[in-house]
Amino acid sequence: MSDTTMLVVVAHPDDETFGCGSLLAHARRRNVRTVVACATRGEAGMPTPGRGLDNADMAVVREQELHDAASFLGVDRVVLYDWHDSDMDGEPRPGTLCAEPVDSVAAAIAATIDAEQPDIVVTLDASDGHRDHAHVRDATLLAIDRASSPPDAVYLHCLPRALMRKWVEALRAEDPDSNYAHLEQLGTPAERITTVIDTRDLLGVREEAMALHRSQTSPYEVMDPELRREFLCAERLTRVEPSWTGGDLETEIFPVLQAST
Repeated sequence: MSDTTMLVVVAHPDDETFGCGSLLAHARRRNVRTVVACATRGEAGMPTPGRGLDNADMAVVREQELHDAASFLGVDRVVLYDWHDSDMDGEPRPGTLCAEPVDSVAAAIAATIDAEQPDIVVTLDASDGHRDHAHVRDATLLAIDRASSPPDAVYLHCLPRALMRKWVEALRAEDPDSNYAHLEQLGTPAERITTVIDTRDLLGVREEAMALHRSQTSPYEVMDPELRREFLCAERLTRVEPSWTGGDLETEIFPVLQAST
């Protein structure tokens, strides 16, 4: 195991896999220690029909799925905070993530940063429109500023706008009642993406890890095979720290960090 640690901060069980699964598997291949911090147990997630989970306690089921998928991806530690899933819309109920002031969420994340002392912190850029993702993103960036031992590098995990447009088209055809089917301007503009890591060799690992979140329908299910591969065969990131000054896209994040130490 190398001396490098990467912390991935997410809002719900499955964000670490549906979102950053190939990045976590890639880190494992490079002997990077990884920690996943998850803000909620995903209680608002509806179980996929036909899997015998209609009456299951989603908090219990999804917490176990988080641990199972993280273990499969080689994650060394899972930190689970105790807020509830805010769902997609409506007034956030007391105790939900979005009802919690961003300062309080940042304090919890900063404590994890100080305890784990990661070299790299990654969180979702929330370009999929989910308010919990945006709340965690804002809290994570604030936590980095407040941490006693801030990381050397900070990244936002991105979903390219061009691919998200294709996904929304497929979703509208397959599931027109989906909350996501009516959202506009999803995804990150190409000019904001600074880093693209080729993860084609990890596609099988990613697929197996996603299957461990069996209570949930992955967003890739409505995609044709070509679009699915476009999403899953590369990890796209925006580098926040050190500030991006332009030039060729990064194709790796760990050697960049190691070269700077």
